[in-house]
Amino acid sequence: MENTSSGTNDIVVKALNTYSDMVRRICLMYLKNEADIEDIFQNVFLKLLQHKEPFENAAHEKAWLCRVTINQCKDFHKIFFRKHVCSIDDLEIPTEDKTEEGVLWEVLLLPQKYRNAIYLYYYENYQISEIAKILGKKENTVHAHLRRAKAILKNRLRGFEDGNYF
Repeated sequence: MENTSSGTNDIVVKALNTYSDMVRRICLMYLKNEADIEDIFQNVFLKLLQHKEPFENAAHEKAWLCRVTINQCKDFHKIFFRKHVCSIDDLEIPTEDKTEEGVLWEVLLLPQKYRNAIYLYYYENYQISEIAKILGKKENTVHAHLRRAKAILKNRLRGFEDGNYF
């Protein structure tokens, strides 16, 4: 980051304009609560504001923001209060919904390790090798998570007419 406050602000504003949707979607995968999403969103861009090292390129900045967002969400779940509230995963959601929102709910209900791989691969268009670096996993592990997630979704979504979501 540049030392001048206006230069730093320019970098953060540019990052907000470029990556805010991505950060919100990652937060949604983990938190599923608008107020919590806003808290983590602010924390992520505050960390960017405090980040002193320059990024090598835009891809490095994007990967850094993905990793920080994931870490912030995981840390948020470690808070004592969060462990003692009802999660959306515990709620029964009707699966007869044949709309795109029904598919989205099914993706959100996947186990976290599969949800991360699906999101980064299909929504952020990362390659498997890049996902492995972001998540700190081996490429074969990421490949297996994608394959298993697709199998779970295929079984859950069998009733869809066109079924070509993935």
